[in-house]
Amino acid sequence: MNQYLAIAEDVKLGENVKLARFINLYGCTIGDNTKIGTFVEVQKNATIGKNCKISSHTFICEGVTIEDNVFVGHGVIFINDTYPRATTPSGELQTEQDWKVEPIVVKKGASVGSGATILSNVTIGENAIIGAGSVVTKDVPPNVIVAGNPAKFVRNITMKYKNRSPLRVGESDRPYLSEVEGAMGGLNE
Repeated sequence: MNQYLAIAEDVKLGENVKLARFINLYGCTIGDNTKIGTFVEVQKNATIGKNCKISSHTFICEGVTIEDNVFVGHGVIFINDTYPRATTPSGELQTEQDWKVEPIVVKKGASVGSGATILSNVTIGENAIIGAGSVVTKDVPPNVIVAGNPAKFVRNITMKYKNRSPLRVGESDRPYLSEVEGAMGGLNE
């Protein structure tokens, strides 16, 4: 470890975890061979599986579970409270006893594009792809691409691409704006 890392003693690190400088980890678990980028914070009771890549400037809050082989782009934000408040009804600052953590699960092999925001009580399905800048407000089925604010169904991921690494998405697998605008059966309709 070096002087640019803030890692609490209660962090459980797997084998061969790669940590960039200027990260903040406490009370979390990180699986084998996972790579954590610069300026990432992972809070207590968050779990990151094996072989994941968490890109720089990402915030992973309490209650987030990221399974194995997941890619998280730059600046992704997870939110674990539907109605956040600074104070109680009596005007005192809230403590941990005044609210309940709402979980988020990112299933195996999923990819979350840079700048995405994932709201609480959401499950992102296995191998799903979240477009950059999307706001995910509802569960995402496995093997689909969603994009936009709020994120909407773009299309299914074909068998041709299911067995590829989620990190190697080809040009033909990238959603186009017309696909997003014309998507039928969207998640939020």
